[in-house]
Amino acid sequence: MHHPRAFAVVTAVTAGVLLTAGIGATIPAGATGAPSRNGPAPATALVVNARWGGHATFDRLVIDVRGAVPSVTVRQVSALYQDGSGRKVPLAGKYFLEIRLSPAAAHDDAGRSVYRGPRLAKVSLPALKGVALTGDFEGVVTVGAAFDAKPAPKTFRLYSPERLVVDIPHPVGCRP
Repeated sequence: MHHPRAFAVVTAVTAGVLLTAGIGATIPAGATGAPSRNGPAPATALVVNARWGGHATFDRLVIDVRGAVPSVTVRQVSALYQDGSGRKVPLAGKYFLEIRLSPAAAHDDAGRSVYRGPRLAKVSLPALKGVALTGDFEGVVTVGAAFDAKPAPKTFRLYSPERLVVDIPHPVGCRP
């Protein structure tokens, strides 16, 4: 007689062993059949740029990605720090957002940077005051954003090309 619980344990252990050994089913990001301007999409999303713009009622931060936009977390933090060194990022502002993309990289397999955006930039928009690439380490790319007022970000993905959008509302009538 087979026991369902024993089967589940054996399955979980086998999956763990295979993953630990690096053996497992992986599906490349480009396997969706979506065309790409730059050839096949990389297996790991590559963060290639960060840019921004001001609008009448919101500021927009856009993070360009080669491959599919990975899992994203956006959270407010008390300060921004560089991954690795732990140094405080010198962006002026009272409030900060940490935007983490994972799994992702800002470098290719040879270790060369593919990120062409700013490493640290002062921004003079109604809400957004600064942007920094704060990390590219162990499959996580982190971008920080600075504000003078508490941000209420709205995030979404856009496609063809792939990008993450973070909109930060500000009072109606403000102009960049």
